[in-house]
Amino acid sequence: MRLGWMRCLVLALFVTGILLYVVIKQIWTHKEFLQQAQQDFSVLSQEILHKLDEIESHMQAIVHSVQGDVHAVKSIKHPTVKREKKATVNLFPNSQLFERWHPGLSAEEQREAEELFQRYGYNVFLSDRLPLDRELPETRDHRCLTKEYPSELPTISVVLIYLDEALSVIKRAIFSVISRTSVHLLKEIILVDDGSSNEDLQGGLNAFISDIHKTRPGLVKKVRHAEQMGLTVARLSGWEAATGDVVAILDAHVEVHVGWAEPLLARIQADRTLVLSPVFDKVNFYNLELTPYPAAAHGFDWALWCQYVFFRQEWYNHNDPSLPAKSPSVMGILVVDRLFFGEIGTLDRGMKTYGGENVELGIRVWLCGGSIEIIPCSKVAHIERAHKPYAQNLNDVMKRNALRVAEVWLDEYKINVNAAWGLPPMNHGVDIGDISERKRLKERLQCKPFKWYLDNIYPQLDPQDDLLGYGVLINSQKKDACVDQGHVSGNSPILYKCHHQFSQLCNYKSHGEITIGMGMFLERRCLVDPGSGRQPLLHKCTESKQKKLYMYWDFKQGQAIKNRDTGRCFEIAMGPDGYHQLYIQECSGQRWRIEYVIRDEMK
Repeated sequence: MRLGWMRCLVLALFVTGILLYVVIKQIWTHKEFLQQAQQDFSVLSQEILHKLDEIESHMQAIVHSVQGDVHAVKSIKHPTVKREKKATVNLFPNSQLFERWHPGLSAEEQREAEELFQRYGYNVFLSDRLPLDRELPETRDHRCLTKEYPSELPTISVVLIYLDEALSVIKRAIFSVISRTSVHLLKEIILVDDGSSNEDLQGGLNAFISDIHKTRPGLVKKVRHAEQMGLTVARLSGWEAATGDVVAILDAHVEVHVGWAEPLLARIQADRTLVLSPVFDKVNFYNLELTPYPAAAHGFDWALWCQYVFFRQEWYNHNDPSLPAKSPSVMGILVVDRLFFGEIGTLDRGMKTYGGENVELGIRVWLCGGSIEIIPCSKVAHIERAHKPYAQNLNDVMKRNALRVAEVWLDEYKINVNAAWGLPPMNHGVDIGDISERKRLKERLQCKPFKWYLDNIYPQLDPQDDLLGYGVLINSQKKDACVDQGHVSGNSPILYKCHHQFSQLCNYKSHGEITIGMGMFLERRCLVDPGSGRQPLLHKCTESKQKKLYMYWDFKQGQAIKNRDTGRCFEIAMGPDGYHQLYIQECSGQRWRIEYVIRDEMK
């Protein structure tokens, strides 16, 4: 009996060992696949966040570059939310909210705060407990405080757009506009509800408006869409309802600063063809504290993603950060003469949901008789969401809207938008809607060509006249993998399973530059041979030129990629971990193909 038991035990251990070996082998065999699947999910879910995060990165670069005492302005501090209960362990250690906000809440309060955060994208739990009349720090340049404006200025209608916004945030926006705008200037506040489902945005908000009307009858008006129509239509609904001389179209998650309106109204009184933007101070999504931002121009890349850029050098030469400055575009919040806005074509109703409508307006205003300025003495505090609950995936609508703008306004440069989105140069297959009305508008206004805009308004945007080919870059020895920029903050390209997102979009130019991945600060990074060692590098192209790095390559479709200076080739080889990697090495005859060739020089 004892011997039989021992035999069963040995047999069981033997079978278990075989099973473990098989499992371990399977895991090892599929390690690369699992790693790729995990990174694929991360790429697809984070692609848009990377682009949106670039906006703040651009501003941070400008903050560090602009001369002035920006950092001397202290962030506004709010009282800590006091709790009698003993603080519990953090229930949401991976939450973007609780990573930076540590108020010592009970377990129940943490769950409430996290649920509200996921629902709105910012700290509504805290917002509900802050006073509506909280003070904002003075963040304007000292010269703004001594400026005088005409006693007679145009009236202003303030439009606040929202979709399922937190009630306390909307209340604070309304309160700030009323309390910080001169009575004789504020004609009305128009709330545009783009199909919200929140019940408190009906009864609770109506009660708040009724209280306002006890002292300011009829000041606040509401326009409500039965279903979500998108930002463009919502903004147009507000403009159509407005009766003031000037219309300010704002988000509802803002707080205006003291004296915000006069600098804007005075500029439009002097020139009614101006489209203006205040300077936004950032309100952190996690603690609602304010971080002051300096003035910066509003630009965009060829994907038509908006981003902060530097003003033209002439503005900095004045050494007076209180002066208005010309800008290529607007971020979306805008202030404009109500009638001129109609004359210039308002916004393109054919734009869907979100994205691109601000760039379209900026280009059109400059080309068709107006101009755009940033007004540093007008400050608006704006909550930067951690995520947009109403639009989880903006990629498709952004692409569609960008292609629509390109087809109407960009003339021969529209191919750059196709290249930025990795689409074929012809017949991209995306339905951009009917553009006949916009083309008639362009003809009626006798607008300038887009080349004039690039030459005179936005020379920072590379026209890419020398682009030979673009798209994903694939080696013939491993056709299921593409060259990828790798980690956003890194400088080493990688070989990775093809997903055709921004990180894998490459350009090859006539001078020999190969750029890989998303552009940062309007500039992509160039592939560089370090001269020694085997690791290829990515560096900003202008820096590579200044430092005379080995950044120029000879490349014909279906042939080798060879560095002109070192004679070495960009190739793939098996790495020490058993997977293919990118290397710079002696040429072995490997062949590469780029997705789209647009000039004969590459054939």
